[in-house]
Amino acid sequence: MTYDIAIIGGGIVGAATFYKLQKKYPGQKIVLIEKEEELADHQTGHNSGVIHSGLYYKPGSLKARNCIQGRHELVAFAKEHGIDHDVCGKIVVATDESELANMEKIYKIGLENEIEGLKKLTGAELKEHEPYVEGIAGLLVPCTGIVDFRTATSKMVELALAIQSKSKLFLGHEVQDVIKNEETSTVVTDKANFEAKYLVFCAGLQADRLAKKDGVNLKEKVVGFRGDYYELTEQGAHKVKNLIYPVPNPDFPFLGVHFTRMTNGEIECGPNAVFTFKREGYGKTDFSLRDTWDALTYKGTWKLFFKNMRFGINEYRRAFSKKLFLKTLQRMIPSLTMDDLRPGRSGVRALLLRQDGDTRDDFRIEYHGNAIHVLNAPSPAATASLAIGGYITDEAEKHFGLKEN
Repeated sequence: MTYDIAIIGGGIVGAATFYKLQKKYPGQKIVLIEKEEELADHQTGHNSGVIHSGLYYKPGSLKARNCIQGRHELVAFAKEHGIDHDVCGKIVVATDESELANMEKIYKIGLENEIEGLKKLTGAELKEHEPYVEGIAGLLVPCTGIVDFRTATSKMVELALAIQSKSKLFLGHEVQDVIKNEETSTVVTDKANFEAKYLVFCAGLQADRLAKKDGVNLKEKVVGFRGDYYELTEQGAHKVKNLIYPVPNPDFPFLGVHFTRMTNGEIECGPNAVFTFKREGYGKTDFSLRDTWDALTYKGTWKLFFKNMRFGINEYRRAFSKKLFLKTLQRMIPSLTMDDLRPGRSGVRALLLRQDGDTRDDFRIEYHGNAIHVLNAPSPAATASLAIGGYITDEAEKHFGLKEN
């Protein structure tokens, strides 16, 4: 099976890249290869469904630029194609004076990133938006929203396939090798071989492994972090209207446990962030010898552990204790009780971890021979997906010399 372009990975970034490439180059035969039986089956389908504003990201970075542009594109896409979404806004809550300096810093970043409608709130004003919240100050971010990312992913692929009848989607095909030929590459899966002039890898949790199969000399490794969620029961759900976030701790590489109203109306609380012993393991005791060995023989993992020892221990304790999870949630909504919570789902985040243990890397998209590799696309990649797809399309034009036809 011969194609012009093969895209490996059927999460939302792969789907958006397929859609953007096919739209700009309708004559190109493109194949999208996904190892699971469904699209969006890992990070895309297990995240909290938030359309991020771009509030936290360094001005001028790929994350900031693509998140803001991608957010506008995603909302327009959802409106046009009837995908469940709601630009409902969120509040960021400071519960202690020690958080005010960091909240001010985030506010200034938000202004620099031109976040529409960003506004400081007093403790009393917080209650106008979320009556059950107790805080001393906060931020209103009206352009944050929620969306059904799984449906958005499927729609992008459906639209791409409708443009070019010779383009195809293959599910349940796990890539096992990449063989370089003179002018093409052969992508070897467990079920078939695909030949393509150009390759685009959007492999998420497997990005580093597939990059190495393609001959990329990559020093970093992907390390997975599981996030567990609770849901509010019927008796507790009225205590949250939309999205409620804490002021993130600048020393910890995650945003902290928050409340999210989903597009189906349910309220999720979480996630925590714990090292996972299986990259695609969603259960608390899931284990893969290969994934564990890969992570624990990498010095970057240990550097991260030692840097965040106290946070890490607290996150693990909270992963196995509903009482401790509740205590964290009660910092913002003190009236929550044990009966207001029931266990929810889990997700796993892929972080391309540097050798010094730093996780704060920007989106990382690199060109290698006849291939483009999305090496690092953590949150807000789902929000930014259409912008990332556009960026990859521009890179493909530059490096592959694609012509519109």
